[in-house]
Amino acid sequence: MANKPNPIQLQKDLKGVDYPAKQSDLVKAARDHGAKKEVVSALEKIPDREYDGPNAVSKAVADLD
Repeated sequence: MANKPNPIQLQKDLKGVDYPAKQSDLVKAARDHGAKKEVVSALEKIPDREYDGPNAVSKAVADLD
């Protein structure tokens, strides 16, 4: 994947998320925060599972290809 979001921006867009959080909750939180399209798009592509914290989300996004 060419346009991976900046990890710092990703965490800003997910501020206030209660973990563990499902992939769909992360997408909704990012949209609610007015995240850029690349952030929402990346979150839509990560595996549909529960994430135990921001580091797990960042790793899932970093692992996208």
